[in-house]
Amino acid sequence: MILGIGTDIANIERIASTLERFGDRFRNRVFTEVEQAKAERRKDTVGTYAKRWAAKEACSKALGTGLRMGISWKDMSVTNLRSGQPQMAVTGWAAERLATMTPEGHSAVIHVTLSDDHPWAQAFVVIEALPTA
Repeated sequence: MILGIGTDIANIERIASTLERFGDRFRNRVFTEVEQAKAERRKDTVGTYAKRWAAKEACSKALGTGLRMGISWKDMSVTNLRSGQPQMAVTGWAAERLATMTPEGHSAVIHVTLSDDHPWAQAFVVIEALPTA
């Protein structure tokens, strides 16, 4: 069963200007060390940050809260499988919220997809509950 869906679109140029203006202060507030390392290794560093920004916004919407109620940017983290497929992990208050959303006898799976076409980056998140057998 679907527990939540969320989508977001981010302007890559806006993220670029935010990075120029606030630098590490912005990076360290919003992105985990793993996310920062991934972005800094990529040719399209800013686009990588923008897609992860959009993914965090989309995940917060799928959790039904938006970025309020105690969810921190770093409570949501995007990594990639060896295949390149993105995956979303939640910790802290986001993980607590996910646990309260998940019906007894089920486990939650967060699906995330990312896309960009300059100047836009987009993310879509679906939270699914699967029965545990």
